[in-house]
Amino acid sequence: MRAMVRNTVTALVVVASLGMPGLAKPAAAEPGRAVAWHLLRLPSPGPAQAIGGYAAGCLAGGVALPLDGIGYQVIRPGRHRYFGHPALLSYLDGLGRRVQAAGLGLINIGDMAQPRGGPMNTGHASHQIGLDVDIWLRLDLPRLPRTSRDNLKEISVVNGDTLDLVRSLWTPAQFTLIRLAAEDPRVSRIFVNPVIKLELCRSTGADRDWLRLIRPWYGHDDHFHVRLSCPADSPSCTSQPPVPPGDGCDTELMSWLPEARPPAPKKAGTPSPPRPNPTLPAACQNVNLTTAAGLAGANPW
Repeated sequence: MRAMVRNTVTALVVVASLGMPGLAKPAAAEPGRAVAWHLLRLPSPGPAQAIGGYAAGCLAGGVALPLDGIGYQVIRPGRHRYFGHPALLSYLDGLGRRVQAAGLGLINIGDMAQPRGGPMNTGHASHQIGLDVDIWLRLDLPRLPRTSRDNLKEISVVNGDTLDLVRSLWTPAQFTLIRLAAEDPRVSRIFVNPVIKLELCRSTGADRDWLRLIRPWYGHDDHFHVRLSCPADSPSCTSQPPVPPGDGCDTELMSWLPEARPPAPKKAGTPSPPRPNPTLPAACQNVNLTTAAGLAGANPW
């Protein structure tokens, strides 16, 4: 009994020292209790496993992407969303090397997953199993000090009035970046704004097979979203159906264009509407089990 009390008090002190809002009940921070996924600061122990679906799952044994690597840098590290399955880290390492070899500039890695995946408190519905990553379309940034990366702004390359690209912001380097990202066999699909997909369709020559993986989706006017297929070591991972055959440059794409306008900027202080909590696989209960260390983990880099 004394050990149980001592462990509970330790966890409560740790959570209080973090200054995290929203923990109305101290019992939520007891070791062995589930808490909101964004409060978990370290990956769970054990082998890596992507569990469940991209928008309803979790990540066991996640790995932190180094904030700087060959050909890339992680943007907004303060959000603590630079974790993923090892397959995603391997993919980004390879993409960074190919981008550097092509002389395209430095790619900027946005959100991946939280340390243990799961639903995020703000932003994405997906990015829950460590196989999704946002890559900015900006290629103009130099390598920056890590303390200077949290307040950077994404820049839309889509003109919402004309439903065309902003030609002063779109370059052949961005075309090549997306093509390189799509040519890795581990990629399931890449989401871009429909206007960007249309430009890729118009600019691609006879080698069009990679275009089928480029899928139009709302937003995605300032970054593209790469999603990997379920890795072989994750039998509990739920794959999406394969993309349809063909290059996708047909009537389906045209049907997206009326909805291709970038979302209007939100007024400062306007909260995002609450997102319903998905039903997660039962295995995610074990991934979410908390310890004082799991709640208080420092940035590993």
